[in-house]
Amino acid sequence: MFVKPAPGLKIRDPELKDLIPDEGRNVSADDLYWHRRLRDGDVVLVESTGVPPAAEAARITGSE
Repeated sequence: MFVKPAPGLKIRDPELKDLIPDEGRNVSADDLYWHRRLRDGDVVLVESTGVPPAAEAARITGSE
């Protein structure tokens, strides 16, 4: 699932040990941590990133 921080908040990603960017990040839909963040209003679920899936996958994996 793709989430981004609620306005005015900085949210740490416990898996990658950094802050998720204001633009959002793809996170595990099975992780209870993110479900709690959603429930508490700390992050918002983004239904569509506006980026084609192939481009999103390339951005996540990066090119070396």
